[in-house]
Amino acid sequence: MAANCLPPAQVTESGRPVLLPDEIESYLLSSVDLECEELPNFPILKSGLLSLTTHRLLWLPESIAAAASPSAIPLAAITHIFSPKKSLRAMWSSPRVRFQGDIDAFLAKFWESWRGRAWESQSAVSSSGSGPVSNSQPGPSSSGLYSSEGTVRMVGVSGILRKEQEMWESTDKSLQDAFQDLNALMSKAKEMVMLAEKMRQKLLSGSNSQTGASNDEEMGSKQEMQDWMLSIGIISPVTKESAGALYHQQLARQLADFVKIPLEKSGGMINLIDIYCLFNRARGTELISPEDLLQACSLWEKFDVPVMLRKFDSGVRVIQNKSHSDEEVFARIKTLVTKPDALRIGISASDAAMTLGIAPAMAKEHLLTAESRGILCRDVSPDGFRFYINLFYEFDPNDVYLVKDYGVYATWVKAVSAS
Repeated sequence: MAANCLPPAQVTESGRPVLLPDEIESYLLSSVDLECEELPNFPILKSGLLSLTTHRLLWLPESIAAAASPSAIPLAAITHIFSPKKSLRAMWSSPRVRFQGDIDAFLAKFWESWRGRAWESQSAVSSSGSGPVSNSQPGPSSSGLYSSEGTVRMVGVSGILRKEQEMWESTDKSLQDAFQDLNALMSKAKEMVMLAEKMRQKLLSGSNSQTGASNDEEMGSKQEMQDWMLSIGIISPVTKESAGALYHQQLARQLADFVKIPLEKSGGMINLIDIYCLFNRARGTELISPEDLLQACSLWEKFDVPVMLRKFDSGVRVIQNKSHSDEEVFARIKTLVTKPDALRIGISASDAAMTLGIAPAMAKEHLLTAESRGILCRDVSPDGFRFYINLFYEFDPNDVYLVKDYGVYATWVKAVSAS
């Protein structure tokens, strides 16, 4: 629908907009209508979410299943911003924006983003990195032996090495300036996150182009650096200043997108405390409180997101994928606990953690849940908890002294006799 007049906008699984490189979200408004009476094929965009960024105006439907599709208006295409007059109709040239909210705060942010022209700096960087481009303004030639800055162009291997050296010197200077004191760090936080994002993209592209490398140590260090970079970079975190009354809703959507990678690495379930630490580290200086995190997780029930908040009987809260199956976990635990050694001495939470590939605290919750389902029995000793397969189901209530020569009970008898 919107593709007829407006460029489409991409969104994540949770409904958050996919931002461009170096694009930062500035303000959010709800219940926004976009209309244009002069264009008959203009899409009907009613009661959506308007997101103002440094590069675009994004109109997003309030639900993913809505008929209208996400649309974008580049700020570069906007020629005038009119101050509010007596009526909303006089505020805008066509197409007009009709919304409910704090108009003064929105216009202030709108003016700030439009005058900042962040999209031009991005275009300049991409143009300088892609080689010489034609420009209507006179300037030094970027071809031949001289660069656009008038310096001698270095070609071949020496040119590549010099460019890499200059980049790392610039990076080192930025890091030194940022960590001089806390105020400098706060002022350069966004710059550091953008730098980390660029380094992450370079590592990702480098790993794709060097898949045939045989140096395991080098590949291991690159993977470690890549994992570190993946954990420090939410370029445009949702804040109370930008989202306003929609803060917890948008925080819930951003959190749902963020936990995807940590959940993959932790076997589909992760402790809420761990996510709190990871999420705050990725947000940089825009920290959130535990109450905000808990409230954001509780809103997942209202949204169509692939994750959910779960509370165990012990009170431990975790985040897990909706596709996570307890029955699959119980089957793996039952396979572990019926091995000969486990039949004799049982298993601990650490044993289950190694098998399931999760943290021992999460493995213990799974073992306790399996006990409540009647799959396991628990033995408490000075050495801690030990879990055994539940053999009570193997007994015949009519003849409790009958020794079966089949089933788990027979396997247990053989394992105990062999010891």
